[in-house]
Amino acid sequence: MNPSGTGALETVDLSRVEPTFGALSSDLLPSVFSQIAATLGTAGLVFVGAGLTGALIGGLVAWIACRESRRRAGRTAAEIEESARRKAELIADKLRSQVDIETERRRAEVNNEIERREIEIDVKLREIRSHEESIGALDHQLTLREKKLEQESDDVEEDRESVAQMSRDLRQTMENLAKMDVEEVKASLREQVRSECQDEFRLLRKDVLDKSERELEDEARGILVAAMQRLTSKSNNDITASIVQLPNDDMKGRIIGREGRNIKCFEAASGTTLLIDESPQMVLISSFDPVRRQIAKITLERLISDGRIHPASIEEGVQEAEAEVDRIVNEAGEEAIRDLKLASVPVEITRLIGKLKFRFSYTQNALDHSIEVARLCSLIASEIGLDPAIAKRAGLFHDIGKAIDAEHEGSHALIGSEFLKRFGEGTVVVNAVAAHHEEVKPESLYAGIVILADTISAVRPGARAELMSSYIERLERLEKLALSIEGVQGAYAIQAGREVRVVVHPTEVSDDDAAQLARNLRQRIEDELQYPSTIKVTVIREQRFVETAK
Repeated sequence: MNPSGTGALETVDLSRVEPTFGALSSDLLPSVFSQIAATLGTAGLVFVGAGLTGALIGGLVAWIACRESRRRAGRTAAEIEESARRKAELIADKLRSQVDIETERRRAEVNNEIERREIEIDVKLREIRSHEESIGALDHQLTLREKKLEQESDDVEEDRESVAQMSRDLRQTMENLAKMDVEEVKASLREQVRSECQDEFRLLRKDVLDKSERELEDEARGILVAAMQRLTSKSNNDITASIVQLPNDDMKGRIIGREGRNIKCFEAASGTTLLIDESPQMVLISSFDPVRRQIAKITLERLISDGRIHPASIEEGVQEAEAEVDRIVNEAGEEAIRDLKLASVPVEITRLIGKLKFRFSYTQNALDHSIEVARLCSLIASEIGLDPAIAKRAGLFHDIGKAIDAEHEGSHALIGSEFLKRFGEGTVVVNAVAAHHEEVKPESLYAGIVILADTISAVRPGARAELMSSYIERLERLEKLALSIEGVQGAYAIQAGREVRVVVHPTEVSDDDAAQLARNLRQRIEDELQYPSTIKVTVIREQRFVETAK
């Protein structure tokens, strides 16, 4: 084709044209088109314009598609991020719940350990107090013996001086006899006989007094024996832990409630602690206040029987149980006063007497003990000629301080005496109550009677000891628990259940395993058994090799 012709296409260097029109801005497009138009002819301009338009449209479509792809990718990333955030929150909530449950479990274990330690400390303190009282009694006896020995030493010294004086007198008499006549000798002999008779009279008087003291002791023993024979005491039941039996293990979850709201409400309303462990179909109620423990037990039994357990029913049940326990307390106090035929007892004192129904000293019920002491005081007072009504009143009230709330400081004897004094009780009864542990000096014979009756009631056979059936059952439970552990060959409860000796198979249990077995058994005993004082665990691993020489 002729390059100089009018209609001919001119050769265009397309390498100078930018290949990607998507990168051109809207302001540069007109200048580009004008340059191309100036270079090309009319036909070439049309052809090139069509190509550029297509390229431009393709670039715009690609740019729009890329932007849409980025927008979709952004939405997908946001959705993925939101999903990951939700999953992280669910995992965090689950971990938080597990941590809360583990924390509550740990707290319950620590509380159980603290309560067990406090009970052990309380038992030890009581034993120490008992030893201190025994030492005090022995010290008093030693003081009396020392005084008696001092008196006897003084008497011996007086007798020695008397003998020396008699010897001097006899020497003087013999010297004077040589100078006296018969009448003077007779007078001297009469004086000597009178002096010797006085010594005999003194010895006779001492024998009479000693004999009278022995007779008084025999009479006192006879009075005590007669009083104890006349008193008919019923045997005491063992102290039973406040345990509530469940119909099934599913009931534990209902008692705990969602997020523990039911058990928290129950503990707050009743003032007690619920111990829910792995023991099957059993819940333990723990509290140092026996009245609160009884209220909690009645409430829980009713809730389990009804089946509806929620905070409203728990609070209502606690109120009903409190009313019932108040009625039981009042009836118990009135019955005790009515049986003993006491008059003019204020309502406040009657209520405290009734509260003793839920308190125990070792295995002896405090109310039964008080009634028994009152009857013993009445019998002893009748035997020695005192007023049995006053003695009976002091005996019944002697432990009333144990029923008073723990916020009052001091021993139960002093607290009880102050309470009785505030409600108009007589000074004789108040002093007898305050002095029955010899913290206050006794001011009357009634105080001594209360001390004596309290001791008789506490130390008589069966008063504060376990029943034989309960004792044997406790030993059997201890041995069965030890035998249930794998590798144990034999288990023997000794020292009245205060020690268990476990014999293991030497081929199945190594030395390290034996030490771990002892720790595991100790933990299971603490978790599953109720026992007084402490239990020593001894694991024996013995391996024998026997050969016979022929």
